[in-house]
Amino acid sequence: MVRWRAGTVTALGAAWPGAQELAVRLDEGREVRALAYPAVVGTPRDGDRVLVTVGALDRGLGTGGYALVVALPDRLPADPPAAGGHLVKARYTPLQPLVQGADEQGSPHHEALRDADDLAGLPVVVADLHSALPAVVAGLLADRPGTRVAYLMTDGGALPAWFSRTAATLREAGWLRGCVTVGQAFGGDVEAVTVHSGLLAARTVLDAEVVVVAQGPGNLGTGTRWGFSGVAAGEAVNAAGVLGGRPVASLRVSQADARERHLGVSHHSLTAYGRVALLPADVPVPLLPGELGARVTEQAAALGAPHGRHRLVDVRLDGLLEALQEAPVRLSTMGRGLGDDTASFLAAAAAGRHAATLLAG
Repeated sequence: MVRWRAGTVTALGAAWPGAQELAVRLDEGREVRALAYPAVVGTPRDGDRVLVTVGALDRGLGTGGYALVVALPDRLPADPPAAGGHLVKARYTPLQPLVQGADEQGSPHHEALRDADDLAGLPVVVADLHSALPAVVAGLLADRPGTRVAYLMTDGGALPAWFSRTAATLREAGWLRGCVTVGQAFGGDVEAVTVHSGLLAARTVLDAEVVVVAQGPGNLGTGTRWGFSGVAAGEAVNAAGVLGGRPVASLRVSQADARERHLGVSHHSLTAYGRVALLPADVPVPLLPGELGARVTEQAAALGAPHGRHRLVDVRLDGLLEALQEAPVRLSTMGRGLGDDTASFLAAAAAGRHAATLLAG
């Protein structure tokens, strides 16, 4: 199940909040690119001995091409403060962290959240892929600069929020007010137990005007209708609706995916929003040109009346490409950039543009 290796740090690479790249020469002789989370394992230095896992790296799976540092065995970090939190995330794994949840007893936000039960119409944009996050925010800020946006990261992909350079850069650029990590995910600016309490924390603690919900970087898919971690997007729509928010279901769209089931509107969007989401949402339909636009409109129709429960909203795209080009992060989805799969990012930006209209007035 786990491929363990030992090695030595030969160089430090790029760093961003919560994460440190490094080069490691394994005892077997090869050199690998590795990633450490200093809050978990300590801060690595050149020459440190490290224990890493290489299973996903060796299989070419979606870890960003990293070996992951498990420990600095010769220089363990100091114990955290005794007055830490009581929420255990990545539970009963060897590296389970204890964090303070905004909703737990002892948190300064517990009283505000204890009886919180209403999002009061807060727009909640739901997407099934992490790559949609910067595009959604770009579309929103293009029409409503200065909007306070929070990112709620679910646990379908990466568990440590620190893995995401995108989230870190968007925070630094002022595009995000903060990140809330829920479920087994951890490392956000705010920790919460569930999507429900995370949404309430985004509104109460971060004072967000809009929340974007998506799984962390990476996802798990099996090529089947139900075996995809992004199906949880439908449950996020339910959570937002139950709490009196305004769910906005961002469509996963592609013009470049070679797989028929993902061309136009992905079958994952149709399943998550058409079968899993039991409460109504606004579904922004990007007005793409030509045959692709006709295909997307036809596919999305299944989610609206009379057969579906959602409200379809046609969204114009003028100005959104320029907004995407000015994003402070590199846009990439399934290995494709903005120029390779423009429709994917325009569809997400359209969801952000629609969210902006919900704040008007």
